[in-house]
Amino acid sequence: METSELAELRTMFIFTPPQGSTWNLVLADFAARLRERTPDEFVRIDENPQGPGARGPSMSFGFTLQDGAVEGFVLTVPEGATVTGVTAREAAEFAMWLRNHVVPNGAPMMVNTEWGVEDDFPEALVPDVPRPSLVAALLSHLEERLD
Repeated sequence: METSELAELRTMFIFTPPQGSTWNLVLADFAARLRERTPDEFVRIDENPQGPGARGPSMSFGFTLQDGAVEGFVLTVPEGATVTGVTAREAAEFAMWLRNHVVPNGAPMMVNTEWGVEDDFPEALVPDVPRPSLVAALLSHLEERLD
């Protein structure tokens, strides 16, 4: 796949703490950080989710980007935040916000994609770099998963 095609590819990006560690996510705190950024942001917390795989409270949310908005969800078990149907550039914008406003200072962040999870690919460390370098890292992660 060519770089320009890869840059436009949309998928789900999943951001988590490394296995065996925690960010101590609290859904109400996550919602508050979203609304500090965008006061009218969509947030729905479900304290008692039903259905297959439901293991703890969850939250659906909207995330306003420079060029629109995307949707995502947060789980407390397993812990992490996901944005759906996004490009690597959009995922990088969300990841930078997540690192700066939710993830404890200095804590590592891992990433995987919907395809990576389905194909049992390991998570990759999200580098703490400026946005253009983060976009490049996420594109590289996608490319590895699609080869």
